[in-house]
Amino acid sequence: MLTPGELAAKLNRLVLSILLVGHIHVEPEWRQGPLLLKYHSLWIIQKGKGLFTIDGIRYPAEPGKVFFFAPHMKVERTTDPNDLLEYSFLRFHYTEVYEEKEQWIIPENRTSPFPLSGMYTVHNAPRLIDLFEQIYQLWQQHGHITAMRRNLLLQELLLFLILDFRAQKSAGDATVAIELTQDYMVTHYRQSLSVENLARMAGLSPSHYTRLFRKTIGYSPIDYLTHLRVDRAKEMLALSDYRLKPIAESVGYADEFYFSRVFKKIEGVSPRDYAKKHRIKGSP
Repeated sequence: MLTPGELAAKLNRLVLSILLVGHIHVEPEWRQGPLLLKYHSLWIIQKGKGLFTIDGIRYPAEPGKVFFFAPHMKVERTTDPNDLLEYSFLRFHYTEVYEEKEQWIIPENRTSPFPLSGMYTVHNAPRLIDLFEQIYQLWQQHGHITAMRRNLLLQELLLFLILDFRAQKSAGDATVAIELTQDYMVTHYRQSLSVENLARMAGLSPSHYTRLFRKTIGYSPIDYLTHLRVDRAKEMLALSDYRLKPIAESVGYADEFYFSRVFKKIEGVSPRDYAKKHRIKGSP
């Protein structure tokens, strides 16, 4: 299997288009195939048990398993005699086009094989299913903006898989675990984040996590979160005429007065004074 970095590099060269999205329930003793596939597709097993055979190799179909199928694969799918199977699927096309040294590259010969193939296990299956459900709901709607949202969610789903694989690969590597929680804080700074929950994500005790975070990042977890929030607030103060209360709320502070005290402690001036000094002329 490719490393998460190699996988991301290959996926970054592809443009994907969704052809069909569905959610299926099948009864015990259901059988499909053997058949020769015509399309690329992604299957996510949500409930039940089954057995998928791909080019003669058997794989368990159960919650937490993800399958990527490709054209010309010989596939047979069956359910457990005593259990139903619930799964979601997404059929897609893709082409290879990417920029290199300020030049667009469109391979003249055969497009590279899709970098994901066969069965994979994910640790955070509920999040994956949630992303797929959002795509499925949008599939039942129409319009160019809706189609764009679907494609963005598909990219988010693929990114989630890469991060999940990276988390599995780095299990036990405390430094990488710290970096994973750092990534999480960057994208979830608006939420209420505690050292206890972040440490749990990293698989460490809160005290060990705090020491290692400071050693790796240079701040304590709470100080890092505070700087993330203040930096985002500085952008909004300089680029907009938003009132202080909505800015405070947008970066994770319900109390605008507490936010002001935190901001002044970090920057040395109040948010209002910062806005007066750094407001960019002509910004909306």
